[in-house]
Amino acid sequence: MNARIEDYALIGDEQTAALVGRDGSIDWLCLPRFDSGACFARLLGDEDNGHWRIAPKGAGDCTRRAYRPDTLVLDTEWETDEGTVRVTDLMPQRDRAPDVVRIVEGVSGRVTVRSTLRLRFDYGSVTPWVRRSNGHRVAVAGPDSVWLRAEPEVRTWGEDFGTHAEFTVGEGERVAFVLTWHPSHERRPPLVDPYESLAASVRDWRHWTRRCGYDGPYRDAVVRSLITLKALTYRPTGGIVAAATTSLPEELGGVRNWDYRYCWLRDSTLTLGALLAAGYHEEARDWRDWLLRAVAGDPADLQIMYGVAGERRLPEWELPWLSGFAASAPVRVGNGAVDQLQLDVYGEVMDSLSLARDAGLPTRPHMWALQCALMTFLESAWRQPDEGLWEVRGGRRQFTHSKVLVWVAADRAVRTLESHPELKGDLDGWRAMRDEVHREVCEHGFDRRRNTFTQYYGSRELDAALLLIPRFGFLPPDDPRVIGTVDAIREDLGQGGFVRRYDTDALGVDGMPGGEGAFLACSFWLADALHLTGRTAEARALFERLVGLTNDVGLLAEEYDPRLRRQLGNYPQAFSHIALVNTALTLYGDLGVRTAGQGAG
Repeated sequence: MNARIEDYALIGDEQTAALVGRDGSIDWLCLPRFDSGACFARLLGDEDNGHWRIAPKGAGDCTRRAYRPDTLVLDTEWETDEGTVRVTDLMPQRDRAPDVVRIVEGVSGRVTVRSTLRLRFDYGSVTPWVRRSNGHRVAVAGPDSVWLRAEPEVRTWGEDFGTHAEFTVGEGERVAFVLTWHPSHERRPPLVDPYESLAASVRDWRHWTRRCGYDGPYRDAVVRSLITLKALTYRPTGGIVAAATTSLPEELGGVRNWDYRYCWLRDSTLTLGALLAAGYHEEARDWRDWLLRAVAGDPADLQIMYGVAGERRLPEWELPWLSGFAASAPVRVGNGAVDQLQLDVYGEVMDSLSLARDAGLPTRPHMWALQCALMTFLESAWRQPDEGLWEVRGGRRQFTHSKVLVWVAADRAVRTLESHPELKGDLDGWRAMRDEVHREVCEHGFDRRRNTFTQYYGSRELDAALLLIPRFGFLPPDDPRVIGTVDAIREDLGQGGFVRRYDTDALGVDGMPGGEGAFLACSFWLADALHLTGRTAEARALFERLVGLTNDVGLLAEEYDPRLRRQLGNYPQAFSHIALVNTALTLYGDLGVRTAGQGAG
């Protein structure tokens, strides 16, 4: 398999998502949730690990593809010697069961089309038993059951543990396939009408995108990013997963392959800011409410990530039967970083809840009590070393960014009490804590000789997360220390005009072999920092380059390799799309925000 990460488009139903390749093959789909076992895992293995391809017989990659404007409905077209055919892919918002709808339509001529379906449950390891039932194909293995039907019915047959169909379509003719999952012990759910589902999906998505309050430059890229964030939202709870995939490599052939199908607290403030600034208050409220439920409990037990419903146990294990994308092994499920201490998440939670309160989102009765409990814990714990927001596996250190976020936590607590004197809290104690943290960071986390903040106390290494210092208000943008940090990060962590998170070769810090690409969210942060420090023309030029990295359907992964000119890491990456939205609002908000005020900065 020679596909690139950016060869894939996304479809989804706000509870799970599928990746569709340029060759018309769905190579990744977890059912029934984002974090469930995959029934199509060719993305991380080969055809025998499960996929579903619909394409003209003998054809390769498509001629063109695009989402229908302002939707998550994908049209893929092939021009052949016989004529032109279109495949429309979508996952309608579910009632009870998840459905994948694929509609084949003749555009011109008469084209022979082939469908090859190989279902392999549990990440490509389990071949189901397939039988016929009233014109359907039914696949069952253990807890999983999948039904496949075609309208109008076409002849299907089984061979090499797959289900195949071959048919022709002429101009204006359509054949629709619907694949439906349900628990094998339950009765088959009601059938959906594929054509009604298509019309409803287009209508619903366009109704949703009309709520976008941004009308400035690059609106199409902003809207596509917002649609992607919506698609990565687990609608029943409001949680937003970091990506739809696991184990897409940060270095081709390397071992930095992690499961991102969970919800990270590090994303919370930037996510909330993007949704609020773009006019999506309902989604922002749902994310805030997910956050409150997830972090409820003993503040000492606060985790850096949770499952889509707030689950805490996300044990990490490997899938040795999958060779990995581009032979990048191991393939991992779960994420061992869940057990790390990252003090920055306390600042993220406090900042998010402060932002939500200031934006006028309805408060919850226990919200301030939870914030006070978090602050009580931080008062005694903030001096501890931690693993930092990048989840390094080389041991704990006094990471500067973590301490800056401790300052953010104290600052937001103080500001809340100053703005809401009816609330009770240790105002004097938190002011003193805020001042002490600020002094310590400026003394121990700053290299005076190089005029830059450093990755951790006493080090010479840098960290791109320090670009957020002016955004969080730790120092004003015109402070010489901020300008020096921006310049140093640009110089030392620059890669092909973009930015790496940190130096993975630094002795003992990272704890993993190999390297990684430029981190796209950090590159957007650089654009923000350049703008805030008065270099708006440079910031906009960088933003334009970053938008230019999106693939043909507007999607971004986690990282980018400037040398190979290809995307890396899990995909599509919420953090990258959140950063795109926030940077657009930062750079152009005064030109095009019609509601919800300015950008999230």
